[in-house]
Amino acid sequence: MNFKRKIFNSLEKHLAVKQVTVLTGMRRTGKTTLVKQLMEASDIEHKLFFDLEQLEDRDLFDVRNYDLIIKKLSEEGIDFSKKVMICIDEIQLLPNIPSVIKYLYDHYNIKFIVTGSSSYYIKNKFQESMAGRKKIFEIYPLDFGEYLTFNNYKFKGLENIESLENDTIIKEEIQKNYNDYCTYGGFPEVVLTKNISEKKDLLQDILSSYINIDLVQIADIKKIPELRNIIKLLAARIGSKLDISKIANTVNLSRQTVENYIYLLENTYFIKTIPVYSLNADREIVKARKVYFLDNGIATQFAELSSGSKFENAIFNQLHHFGELSYYQLKTGPEIDFIIDKRIAFEVKETAQPIDYKKLMNLAKKINIEKGFVLGKNNINFESFVWGGMIR
Repeated sequence: MNFKRKIFNSLEKHLAVKQVTVLTGMRRTGKTTLVKQLMEASDIEHKLFFDLEQLEDRDLFDVRNYDLIIKKLSEEGIDFSKKVMICIDEIQLLPNIPSVIKYLYDHYNIKFIVTGSSSYYIKNKFQESMAGRKKIFEIYPLDFGEYLTFNNYKFKGLENIESLENDTIIKEEIQKNYNDYCTYGGFPEVVLTKNISEKKDLLQDILSSYINIDLVQIADIKKIPELRNIIKLLAARIGSKLDISKIANTVNLSRQTVENYIYLLENTYFIKTIPVYSLNADREIVKARKVYFLDNGIATQFAELSSGSKFENAIFNQLHHFGELSYYQLKTGPEIDFIIDKRIAFEVKETAQPIDYKKLMNLAKKINIEKGFVLGKNNINFESFVWGGMIR
């Protein structure tokens, strides 16, 4: 099975561009598969793939004289008088790789495709030496549309969020798929596995790799139990405003340490925080950020989430592909769950009622937002109600 992700077309178009194509995202979201699909799609004759988790591949690039890399590959039959494609997996594992790529990029006709698991590394250390020489593509777990594709279900995709509309006849098969998506998330391996026990085992394996390999390598984390406790607390607070002091007191760590851990989790694509919509500061609640997990399956491994929390987190993972998200709340309590690009408001309710739409729009108009939707999990039909599975 060779399913194509939605981002593939953009990646394929970038093959013709000299810039380095950079794929970044959490481990096992499908970055390596995308790279290999791009290699198949390219008409470049000589295409090379290196995995920096393999010591032999790492040693090739871990040299002071970068021309020696070209010399060794030439001895193996690669003709650098023609365009060559070099793909490098997990670049954050080799500290000097940015300068290697920059030198080879500047001196040879090479199309680089590289992957990395840390946005902090890619957007900071890697970016410093690659200004103007790269384009970054962020790879997330499957959205619901991709989930359906991986399950061989044909559907009409949502081209833009403005065209969102409800389907009053939701097939039972799609409803079941959506329930599974809300519980087990969108990691490709997990989606392709039908056995529930195997899904859970895969999620635990992904978690173990993330914490014990990625975080240790990237940040030299020593306090793994404390980090796990923080993640558990965050999972129990999905859709809630972050209270750093409360979390710090609960896990008996300093506020700064907790903030550092949350920063690390967000910059390795594990969680995402969204800001409050700013318009009239004196009417807004304290400007704390709300927290969501970038995969539902991962979140459910840390806490017994209510179906409402699973649904709201799934909606977050569906919406964030369409624009920048924020939320809004008055001091008196009324809240807008999501605002996309400061233009469209969303209320998330498992079982919604017509009054929910009226309340949403009354609040949205206070901040000059004219368009809004109520997103529900149980299919009901009223003005601007949309079943959550339509975001695909």
